[in-house]
Amino acid sequence: MRIPRAIVDEMVAHAREEAPNECCGIVGARDGQAARLFRARNRLASPLRYDIHPGDMMRILEELDSQAMSPGIIYHSHTRSEPVPSQTDISLANPLFPDVLYVIVGVAGDEPDVRAWHIAGGRCSEAAYTVV
Repeated sequence: MRIPRAIVDEMVAHAREEAPNECCGIVGARDGQAARLFRARNRLASPLRYDIHPGDMMRILEELDSQAMSPGIIYHSHTRSEPVPSQTDISLANPLFPDVLYVIVGVAGDEPDVRAWHIAGGRCSEAAYTVV
């Protein structure tokens, strides 16, 4: 997946704005390129977990459809730990989107750490992405 620098920067900004709670959102993609970031509300408003607000999920999916994009990235932040999927993250990965990248924005340290993951069937592996 190719991700424009502006989208990476927006994910980091969103993570910092929502801290100490986790942020979340979806990035629409076309042809292997991240195209547009959609912020969502964390229904749980928690520093330990996230759940994309159902109303936001519906709005985002409708907008993606109207713009001929698909969900390319589901992102959230870790404000107190490494940007590695927790068991909760793995268990809650959405089976409706088996090809989506899960991006975790780590903002526990001075510098953000942004990592991507493939999560499916209870397993995860780190995924490569290119910032363009």
